[in-house]
Amino acid sequence: MKVDQIRQLDDAELAAKLKEFKEELFNLRFQMATGQLDNPMRLRQVRKNIARVKTIQHERELARLRGAQSR
Repeated sequence: MKVDQIRQLDDAELAAKLKEFKEELFNLRFQMATGQLDNPMRLRQVRKNIARVKTIQHERELARLRGAQSR
């Protein structure tokens, strides 16, 4: 998922995406442990997507805090 696509999501959708990516990562790790993983690069992609979502959530939280301080 591209950063531009992630930035277009609202906070609730972002949290849902994060949950979805974490579930997918769990399933991929389970497949890897049992030797059923077809595409090991998918692990890396999902981990990066989780990092992207968390980064955007953190940016938004910082923006909210900055906005609250300026009042």
